[in-house]
Amino acid sequence: MTHQVHAFEPPERFVAGTVGPPGERTFFLQARGGGRLVSVALEKVQVSLLAEKLEELLTEAQRRFGVSLPELAPVIGDNEPLDTPVDEEFRVGTLGLAFDVDTATVVIEAIAAGEVEPEVELGDEDDEDDDDEDDEPDEDLDRLRVRLTPQATRQFIERARRVVNAGRPPCPLCGQPLDPAGHLCPRHNGYHR
Repeated sequence: MTHQVHAFEPPERFVAGTVGPPGERTFFLQARGGGRLVSVALEKVQVSLLAEKLEELLTEAQRRFGVSLPELAPVIGDNEPLDTPVDEEFRVGTLGLAFDVDTATVVIEAIAAGEVEPEVELGDEDDEDDDDEDDEPDEDLDRLRVRLTPQATRQFIERARRVVNAGRPPCPLCGQPLDPAGHLCPRHNGYHR
């Protein structure tokens, strides 16, 4: 089975965005460059974690390799909607991050979800049981690979955080999202709030 690698090194534009009203939003990563437009769907939590881990990656690159990081600018970057048409190439199952020391760039790789649910491992990688297994996701899956400068990465992080926070406001009591008509709050024993 053939697979596609959509590589943008670097893209003209790489953003996280959504389609749909709050509560029914579909999240996308979208890359544009060289006359191509690729959109991949993912979950809200994946966008949130991607922004968080990219921030950690930049901090670690600065600490270990002396990479100069751009200052957090108060200027709002790219706030435009996703480019149309938003055609989903695939649904993301795995996200990979790396820092290329030679070019001082961040590499983001979104890999399509396979037929088997990916396992999430937490903690140390001292398990001898897994030594014979591949750490690489299935090579037969489609991928979106993007290479960004630290400045472009910082702009992506800021936009991703704005997109995640632009949804439904949280309930002040339980933290679950509030629908326009309210919700059944567990802190009020199921009474409509």
